[in-house]
Amino acid sequence: MAKNRKLGMTTDHRLAVLKNQVTSLFVSGKIETTESRAKETKAIADSLIALAIKEKDNYEMVDVKVVKAKLDSKGNKEVEKVKSKNGKEYLKVVKEETTEKRQKDMPSRLNARRKIMRKTNKVKDANGKNIDIPAKLFNEIAPKYTDRVGGYTRILKLGQRRGDASETVILELI
Repeated sequence: MAKNRKLGMTTDHRLAVLKNQVTSLFVSGKIETTESRAKETKAIADSLIALAIKEKDNYEMVDVKVVKAKLDSKGNKEVEKVKSKNGKEYLKVVKEETTEKRQKDMPSRLNARRKIMRKTNKVKDANGKNIDIPAKLFNEIAPKYTDRVGGYTRILKLGQRRGDASETVILELI
């Protein structure tokens, strides 16, 4: 007996569809799809959320030395004139060195981050900025479900689709 549904697709196509659906679920919070696809997506999403809950606090804060361009009051980079060895003058950006506190993942959290990235796609928001799905899982989604044991998603049945009469559902995060 098969472990998962084949959904009438080749393996690589099925995995791509499920990857897209899991990503859309984490970005928007709910998706509308067929019942069989929703059941497969639910299993993947629940396992990734459980992994994120387990690893959400597994990091340490470290001081990192950061070298940045010094900015003036208008937000532009400050420059200075410098002479090269052969006597030519050129503009050089003034740098400043600071230390910042940053999160450093412990090895098991790093492994969890990589597992999440393997099961989801890279996405951009409306402004064109990348959405960090593992960070969203660790920082936004996992804290909501810390006291819950399983069942992080729900399937709501909508009825049959008009064209092919397949059962459509809404899969959403609880």
